[in-house]
Amino acid sequence: MNSPTLAQRLRTGQTMVGTLIASTSPVWSQTVAACGLDFVFLDTEHIPLDRAQLGWMCQTYSRMGLPPLVRVPSPDPFAASMALDAGAGGIIAPYIECAAQVRTMAGAVKFRPVKGERLARRLDGEMFEPALEDYLRRRNVEPLIVNIESVPAIRALDDILAVPELDAVLIGPHDLSCSLGLPEQYDHPEFLRACETILRRARAAGMGAGIHFFGPPEAMARFHSMGANLLIHASDLTLFQRALCSDLQTLRALCGQGKSATAQPAELHI
Repeated sequence: MNSPTLAQRLRTGQTMVGTLIASTSPVWSQTVAACGLDFVFLDTEHIPLDRAQLGWMCQTYSRMGLPPLVRVPSPDPFAASMALDAGAGGIIAPYIECAAQVRTMAGAVKFRPVKGERLARRLDGEMFEPALEDYLRRRNVEPLIVNIESVPAIRALDDILAVPELDAVLIGPHDLSCSLGLPEQYDHPEFLRACETILRRARAAGMGAGIHFFGPPEAMARFHSMGANLLIHASDLTLFQRALCSDLQTLRALCGQGKSATAQPAELHI
């Protein structure tokens, strides 16, 4: 899959499944490529990745047909441009709460390399020359995705979804649960209602809708039933831990050591 195909599938509601990749080991990419993912999620907001590491990860996964969706540290158009220059297959902007932030990010993702006064006028609705419009449309094919993870963002959702350059929204469940005053209460009816509101309104607007969740596949299926078609399941770190803990429990039992204490899950609040 490439970036234009990913953007199209987001908007047409086709289900795509990926995971967060934190490991920077050069041999890790071959293992990931064999898992049947549709894309990978690279998070520079919470994971300490430098520009060189991000660059080789983007280039490698892109060439394996796994578009790397990169979350930048903040809704900063210059950070988005840097990630795209590194080879990002799409940009995720964190903690968006108003349409103005989306338009600013759209300037970097959909209209680069134009900047400054010319870009400001285009974002206000003044079209470029036809040749430049066509060039930018063909050049800037990576999807723009924004995190919806607060109550103010839900209140502004209609305005956010009205930005034409936006391709999808992505729920950040940890931040959203805290904004609702329900920290990590992911089964609470109010939290689930908020998620369903976000997902259904995004899909009704003809955009992709997703969530990054660390729970079991059954939980992801519940969000899919609400309308999510961009499913980011857990991470390489947590999936490794779950599998290793399970195997060690079995191994110790088979070796006559009895049942050992179950390890606590990794704390990744992203």
